[in-house]
Amino acid sequence: MKTCALFIFSWDLRLHDAPGLLHALTAADEIIFAVEPIQELKGPHAYESQAGPVSNARRRFITESQNALAAALHAHGHPLIRLSSNVVSDLQTLIHRYRVRSVFRHTHPGTFERWRWQQLQSRCPEVHFQEIEGRTLFRSDALPFDVNQIPASFSAFRRKVEKLPIPDPAAPPSSLPPPPTLEPFATPVISPAPSYRPAVFAGGEEQALAHLQRYFSGNQPRTYKQTRNALDDWDSSTKLSPWLAAGCLSPRKALAALKEHESQQGANESTYWIFFELLWREYFQWLAHSWQDRMFRFRGNKPTAPLTSFYAQRFSAWKQGQTPWPIINACMNQLRQTGYMSNRGRQLVASCFVHELQLDWRYGAAYFEQQLIDYDAASNWGNWQYLAGVGVDPRGHRKFDLQKQAETYDPDGAFVERWQGRAKTQGIDNVDCADWPLDS
Repeated sequence: MKTCALFIFSWDLRLHDAPGLLHALTAADEIIFAVEPIQELKGPHAYESQAGPVSNARRRFITESQNALAAALHAHGHPLIRLSSNVVSDLQTLIHRYRVRSVFRHTHPGTFERWRWQQLQSRCPEVHFQEIEGRTLFRSDALPFDVNQIPASFSAFRRKVEKLPIPDPAAPPSSLPPPPTLEPFATPVISPAPSYRPAVFAGGEEQALAHLQRYFSGNQPRTYKQTRNALDDWDSSTKLSPWLAAGCLSPRKALAALKEHESQQGANESTYWIFFELLWREYFQWLAHSWQDRMFRFRGNKPTAPLTSFYAQRFSAWKQGQTPWPIINACMNQLRQTGYMSNRGRQLVASCFVHELQLDWRYGAAYFEQQLIDYDAASNWGNWQYLAGVGVDPRGHRKFDLQKQAETYDPDGAFVERWQGRAKTQGIDNVDCADWPLDS
């Protein structure tokens, strides 16, 4: 009797360097591939309901990435089953209908992702479930510390790991076991992407690898450290983050391209800094595995919560680019229109959110989750905690001088002008604590 396995794609929308996938291919005579739906922010927390559903920009990028994966699997004679919002029930139906005996996926640090996995296991106790690490540079058993004892700062983490060997990325499989004969429930659904698209990013593994090759075949990596803080320039930074976040590109593949560039053109401080940024991503991934729910907790890893409140008008003004700070407005307008913002811009708008506007940082993090095409749970929530003073920043509550930052990174005002940052507003509030309009 033939045996059947199931592999669940989520934030790993690729065939290259996918150790969990390679492991699943050897586990049974037949295999089914399914992909989780694009998440909506429908959680029980107030900050999630305030953020709303995912943006068109983010939805399009993920849809393109899933469709590209479906096309790659189709070339191997496989459909990709797109699950409905009832993910656990759909997977349970697949498991029982096709007598699946083994279920595989790549490990994910997100609370919601872990919860769904646990729910599925509890409903199908007769099935073998296995998670394989595939989102990080290092394996957990290669780290020189227990994950639950992760260093309390990035600098300490970096010193411990940056000299460790990193495995080469695995090649995509040359062939796949056949699928079982699928019934109508399991017919693949390839969703059309929404009409809106960001100007420069297109989803999918092929697009990711093409961009990786273009970037590292040029000279941009050699000046990365000097240009990475630019607010609005395509060549100033690697722009790999959307594909890394969706899993269209593995971090090991990105690092291998960097090392190849260094072998051909030589290493310098800028090429090291690209590795440095990959290590920052790595740190947040393992921090999320260690902290788990603390990544989303108001007080983070601190003994007390920050002193903030919720001002609906301030939150709305920040989202709509209607604050008294043109540099902030321009960044937020850019985010809404493209689904992307530079790293420098993200630091500035987060600093404004928690300091000038004195808002609960989780609302800002949830809004980024809605908008960003490169949303990654660990990096997003870890960075917001960092700026809010409840994370791993040893300097505590970090605040940026917005005027000085604008003079440094937009000295001629071109960025503010392009993204229409000069809103007609005089202050941060136009209503009082009882929602009565303030006198102009």
